[in-house]
Amino acid sequence: MLLGSDGQPFDVGRKHRVVPHALRRALAVRDGGCAFPGCGMPAPWCEGHHVRHWVDGGETSLGNTVLLCARHHRLIHRGEWTVTVDRGIPSFHPPWWTGDPPGRNVVHRPDLLGRVPAPSRPVEQVRLDDLGVPTRRS
Repeated sequence: MLLGSDGQPFDVGRKHRVVPHALRRALAVRDGGCAFPGCGMPAPWCEGHHVRHWVDGGETSLGNTVLLCARHHRLIHRGEWTVTVDRGIPSFHPPWWTGDPPGRNVVHRPDLLGRVPAPSRPVEQVRLDDLGVPTRRS
């Protein structure tokens, strides 16, 4: 268990699924409110979301949780969007078929504009043979 300066838990590992009060306050400071791009929902109306789900071995820690409003929490759990936390900053990756780049919420964190590089979508190279596309041979 990782404790803050006042002895309050910030990282409870796998012991608890529910985000403790001290960790929730740290999330409110880091995220400011719902961390989904463009959402202005304030922190008191948000829920803690595990980036790597607790049932899949994810820890209840600052590096593995993000604040989301109920609407965006349901959207993430539907599985098309994914979340990553890079250097303590949540990034949201839209479904591949939208063609949209990943994003961050600067509504609550305008200090991120220009200070932190924009998140990038991981690129996976696939061979045409793997897709079953016939290739022309000369």
